[in-house]
Amino acid sequence: MGMTAESLSGAAEPYRAGPRAGRALRAASDAVPPPGLVLLAILSVQVGAGLAKNLFTQVPPAAMVFLRIATGAVMLLAVVRPKVRGLSRRDLGVGVAFGLSLGLMNLSFYEALARLPIGIAVSIEFLGPLTLAVVSSRRRLDLLWVALAAAGVILLAPWGEAGSASWAGIAFAALAGTFWAAYIVFSAATGARFPGASGLTFAMIVATVLTTPIGVAAGGDALLRPEILLLGAGVGLLSSVIPYSLELEALRRMPKRVFGILMSLEPAVAALVGLFVLHEVLQGREWAAIGCVVVASIGATRAGG
Repeated sequence: MGMTAESLSGAAEPYRAGPRAGRALRAASDAVPPPGLVLLAILSVQVGAGLAKNLFTQVPPAAMVFLRIATGAVMLLAVVRPKVRGLSRRDLGVGVAFGLSLGLMNLSFYEALARLPIGIAVSIEFLGPLTLAVVSSRRRLDLLWVALAAAGVILLAPWGEAGSASWAGIAFAALAGTFWAAYIVFSAATGARFPGASGLTFAMIVATVLTTPIGVAAGGDALLRPEILLLGAGVGLLSSVIPYSLELEALRRMPKRVFGILMSLEPAVAALVGLFVLHEVLQGREWAAIGCVVVASIGATRAGG
């Protein structure tokens, strides 16, 4: 999943690659307009999620989360060391909360992904940051966006019929959205307390510590297979390293409000990835529900800007 404008701004200074790699990445990103960077980031996140879902028959969701987060942590540690000297216990507590919300968000989302089409899972999860934006704004118009998003959830629920959604999957996706909202709050707080990108690295380490026993217990011997480790690293690269880098670069070159509007397209992109990559065919009612969430998110973002 991607990040929001609020969570990215809270991450403070981004992690950087070495001088040559950094220049190459900057030259490549400069050739792409900022909206293109955001759309590429969204596509990368959702393709990564699709790849992870394809592996659920070989590796349980919790094990895949462990591989994804551990990969991101290793890559971050290669370029950014967490700086904790001089920080208070309260500062470290905020960083731990950031890492726990990151790990629990991904664990919940992947459990939802195992039970729901990816477009539906992302749409329900998106209610977390949408609710946070509405609560932060407190405009009367936001009640319309809440109602529209609620209508989308009602359309997605399997009311008395055997649809592609499941109540357990919906519950996990809603839980992931709750942790996503917490992630945004603690990301901003961590960015204000930790120097540079060290807070993000610290959080990734905490999330790795959280998911390691769960992922290893779930994955077992499958985690020792080289092809699984390689594919897990690919998921981590597509779902974390590449999109976060693209989003950070895009935010340097475009207003946060425009960035937030573009990020609101993520549920629709997820549904398209589900259709073309995972062959998940949604009903018209489900496409309408995703449209409700996208429009509500765009409306809340514009109102908040």
